[in-house]
Amino acid sequence: MKTKHFIYLFVLFLMAFNCSSSSDTDTMETPNPDPDPTPSEKVTYDADIKSILSSNCISCHGSTPTQNAPMSLTTYTQTKNYIDQIIDRVNRTGSGKMPPSGQLSSQEKAAFQQWKTDGLLEN
Repeated sequence: MKTKHFIYLFVLFLMAFNCSSSSDTDTMETPNPDPDPTPSEKVTYDADIKSILSSNCISCHGSTPTQNAPMSLTTYTQTKNYIDQIIDRVNRTGSGKMPPSGQLSSQEKAAFQQWKTDGLLEN
């Protein structure tokens, strides 16, 4: 008879334990394996800005500026020192816009601003 009571109590205990509302699997959130599937990398001079300058600016802003260009933009330091003027000029649509032959793409314009926001990293 004691064995029967013991079995009933044991079964009752198991049922109560399994029906509790706080189990590890219920309260744990499933971690997202990739929280940001497209992490944005920081814009750097070597990886991003230098190629934009080479394609669009260096013909006038070379080591010896031509076409009345007031400065050279061939080095990281020169470009960093003139970033505010560069951002201003590439975003203009009228007089004084750069490059004078046409607009940079919106991605290229944004790259200059992002480079400044990211801290003007060289590489």
